[in-house]
Amino acid sequence: MSNKTIAERLHEEESTLTRAERQLSDVILKNYPVSGLGTITTLAEAADVSTPTVARLVQKLGFGGFPDFQASLRKELDEKISGPIVKHENWSGKVPQEHIVNRFTDAVIDNIRQTLGQMDVREFDKACDLLSNPDPVVYIVGGRITRTLADYFFLHMQVIRKKVTHISSNSNAWAHYLLDVKPNDIVVIFDVRRYETSTLKLAEMVAEKGAKIILFTDQWHSPVETYAEITFSNRITVPSAWDSSATTLLLMEMIIAEVQERTWPATKERLEELEDMFDRTRFFRKFT
Repeated sequence: MSNKTIAERLHEEESTLTRAERQLSDVILKNYPVSGLGTITTLAEAADVSTPTVARLVQKLGFGGFPDFQASLRKELDEKISGPIVKHENWSGKVPQEHIVNRFTDAVIDNIRQTLGQMDVREFDKACDLLSNPDPVVYIVGGRITRTLADYFFLHMQVIRKKVTHISSNSNAWAHYLLDVKPNDIVVIFDVRRYETSTLKLAEMVAEKGAKIILFTDQWHSPVETYAEITFSNRITVPSAWDSSATTLLLMEMIIAEVQERTWPATKERLEELEDMFDRTRFFRKFT
């Protein structure tokens, strides 16, 4: 049996998991390792999957059955408890750990840790290669909520390079943009749960035109992934009715920084020209 933890095995197997298995994996990792110590029925209900799904995932991780899986979890828990005592510092020392400030921050930090831990850096570099190439047009689109992320990404890419288009989140206008999409153009799509049908249709149509799709999605993976050249799955769950965009924003800003670095001579010229226009139009206040 491998010496790797169950969490490490889940991360390694993520690309092979079905949608239901990813859902189950997320529940196991959410309060790991305690989350997997109940009955198989309790775990299935918590993840809203069937008990056979739990059994299949356990076998996929290399265990003979659920009892073996739990025995391994208990061993990990024992090792964790018996190790050196490390004082847990609250993010905000003025409120208890159960306060939303600390609970929410813990969740975001955990999302970032898990997302970066399973990210394929080669995919990151490939995305930066595509976005640094000045020849193709880059199209950027988001949905009902993710359009704010798309707008943020567009604003920076538009400064960094030429040939960047922000596709309206109104699907009635998409056809106008699709007219100009050419083979090897790049379409950056933001799509997280509750995945939008119109976004999937857009992905299908741009893929038919030979464009390359870079997808920013969540841990359950948008169906747009079927057509994507590169997929970034970011963990988004937090103690809120709303999902968190913090991990996606972090990844976006890393890509922006790397593309800017790769294209700096041309980007610098664009920035200088832009600053000159700001000065001439007195867009920003001057304090000196």
